[in-house]
Amino acid sequence: MNDATPSMPRPADESSTQTDVTSTAVDRRTALRLAGAGGALAVGASLIGAPAARAATAAAPSGGSPMLLGAPETLGAPPVEGLHLTFGEDPASQMTVSWTSEAPVRDPRVKYGTFEGGFGRSVAAETVTYVDGVSNRTVYVHHARLDGLRPDTFYTYAAMHGGARPDSGTFRTAPRGRRPLTFTSFGDQAVPTTVWQPDGNGGFNVVDAGIGSPAAADIVGGVEQVDPLFHLLNGDLCYANISADRLATWKGFHANNSRSARFRAWMPAAGNHEDEHGNGAIGYSGYQARFALPRNGSTDPETAGLWYSFTAGSVHVIVLQNDDVAYQDGGDNYVHGYSGGAQAAWLEADLRRARAGSDIDWIVVCMHQVLISSADANGADLGLRQVWGPLFDRYGVDLVVCGHEHHYERSLAVRGVVSGTETLTPNPVSDATDSIDTSLGTVHMVLGGGGTSAPSNGKLFAPDKAKVLTGVGPVGSNGKRPPVYVFEETPWSAFRDAEHAYGFAAFTVDPGRHAGDTTRMHVTYYNVGQPDGSITPLESFVLYRKRSDG
Repeated sequence: MNDATPSMPRPADESSTQTDVTSTAVDRRTALRLAGAGGALAVGASLIGAPAARAATAAAPSGGSPMLLGAPETLGAPPVEGLHLTFGEDPASQMTVSWTSEAPVRDPRVKYGTFEGGFGRSVAAETVTYVDGVSNRTVYVHHARLDGLRPDTFYTYAAMHGGARPDSGTFRTAPRGRRPLTFTSFGDQAVPTTVWQPDGNGGFNVVDAGIGSPAAADIVGGVEQVDPLFHLLNGDLCYANISADRLATWKGFHANNSRSARFRAWMPAAGNHEDEHGNGAIGYSGYQARFALPRNGSTDPETAGLWYSFTAGSVHVIVLQNDDVAYQDGGDNYVHGYSGGAQAAWLEADLRRARAGSDIDWIVVCMHQVLISSADANGADLGLRQVWGPLFDRYGVDLVVCGHEHHYERSLAVRGVVSGTETLTPNPVSDATDSIDTSLGTVHMVLGGGGTSAPSNGKLFAPDKAKVLTGVGPVGSNGKRPPVYVFEETPWSAFRDAEHAYGFAAFTVDPGRHAGDTTRMHVTYYNVGQPDGSITPLESFVLYRKRSDG
């Protein structure tokens, strides 16, 4: 393992995005970031001071600049809240801008454009509602789907509705074809609450935090330091289902993450804590309303958005909803088998298409529950090993990122199972830990240190021991099905972090230089420290494989 401190991962072409507009203007990237961070009105005034910006504004369509407020605010109008982005089916040309309001609004829309090309294009937003099954309150979510965008291009935008002050942000579309890019990932975030307090022994405790902690805020700042193209959020987003006020918890989640999610797509997987009592037949209607996700998964309204895929550059990302196949009774409803095999059939078809083409090199799966874990927490789940495992092997999945276990660990490259094991123990095909050929097998990463106050890094078993949930018992007095566990050895284990509770991973893709070349994915895991939220590289390693166009 390489323990040297690596440099911050950046796309190899990052410098190409820095362009001076004029000798007196701020550079393009800085101006765009200021547009989101500085507020709609103030930034509009600063940009208009530049000659190029004045020309762009003059040339814009009659809708005007999204940076300028065209009418006064209305007293009592619901504000634009929780601004966040998600990719459409094609991240190179589609982005969805979403926000929430606590009451109906008039004329929800997004104005957008490029710094060089002028502002003023406008897209109407679709409003989706759901009634929270506990509080009986209605939530209004507005989704504006931007289409026909240029690949690898920066855009600035403002979300607005009648009577409210606009809220703004920026984003970069994905490149088309083999280009360098960076993405990040973590799971199990919760919401930031109270503060860190010294425990008298050189450490820190969370005071009155419930399931959340200040790390849930710190980790957002960490992601912003890496500045990825997109972020994968591996389930258990905010734990609203176990909160005293579900809607307040969701509101806090969006407010916290909007510091990053207004600048880049945050692509979520639904975990067991997104299953909320009273919210639809299987419990996910709140999650489904809040996130406008690629429409290439289920076409059934009951399960739409629970699984989907997208391609950015040469990286194909598949997002799964694991409660369908996992045995654990971990949500508000026990929904094992809810898709009737539809998700597995979709997954196989999607994997087959991805591996058959010559434009995709990397297949990354984002999901919540895990195939590997050596913690005395939830454990690995046999249902995933039975259903997903053979498909990952058959179609050569390179990387699986998960949450559920609230610590960091990763596997060796694995393929198939250790012969004769009751738990279908993943079979290591290489002992490499620093430079790993993923054409031989899949690397699994547990990235559950997103911010909960219940970390599991202190619950790691002694080496060579793990537990696997192999089924559930009859419903108990608490209304839940108790897990049945079997212990196993851990020949698949490559690395685990017992010292630190919180962190995230960054992945930078080097696509290679010519057909048939080797492509590499440089991986860095960052610890998020307390109480200052500083990020520190813990370890780095490289995944590699031959390009598919060779």
